[in-house]
Amino acid sequence: MELDRRLLLAHCTTHALSIVAGLLVVVPMALNGSAFKGRCALFSTGYWRTEDRPELTGDQGEVSHLVVQQWGPPAACQFATFVGIFTVLYGAAQGWRCLFYLHGRHDDTLFSSFLTVLLSVCVLFLSGGASILLSLGLVSWCDTVTDDSTRPYSCAESQSVPLYLDVDTSSFYTELSLAQASLWCVTALWLVHSVLAFLRLYHSHSQHITGPCRPREKELLLGYSPSESGSPSPPPATPTLLV
Repeated sequence: MELDRRLLLAHCTTHALSIVAGLLVVVPMALNGSAFKGRCALFSTGYWRTEDRPELTGDQGEVSHLVVQQWGPPAACQFATFVGIFTVLYGAAQGWRCLFYLHGRHDDTLFSSFLTVLLSVCVLFLSGGASILLSLGLVSWCDTVTDDSTRPYSCAESQSVPLYLDVDTSSFYTELSLAQASLWCVTALWLVHSVLAFLRLYHSHSQHITGPCRPREKELLLGYSPSESGSPSPPPATPTLLV
């Protein structure tokens, strides 16, 4: 198998993995947005309050409930979702192109390979920023839910604790942690995309540089020159005997 074919096959596999990882970002974020009624839990601020809430407990006892002062900016959740959607769409389109190139036994042009490298590097930085943003936002929300780790339960366990909010918090940690892990996988895959795209660019450049020289090198190795093709070669000189 030639080098460019191996690179194409590796790139096809990476695109397929990107589609799966992107879906594992988009689906949990969509479910979390639906459960939170369009609000973003990332970077939300609030505090715990203990008071008599008969409408919550059904009696006159005190109950601790979470009071959200300000929900997180919607852009924090939308940014992660955008990276996931773009990864799915780009992976599907480029995966089809790789399969087409494998079938046709050819590769991108030099300019197209350069654009692919540039796009891969740009999206790599975007996905890395979205991963950091999602991780920090989840930590901030967990600090709010666990009251800075003073509650007798962890952030993962708090999704089974009634927070008495007007949103569904029964699976927020599962959804956001799955989206977080998948988004970091997307970032790692975009790094692989960048490396493979650069290798394909280098291979295309090498083929472009060495391709026109190969016929000339072959002629020189065979002792044949195009300028000599139209005229017959001179007969060999006969030695003269000195008497």
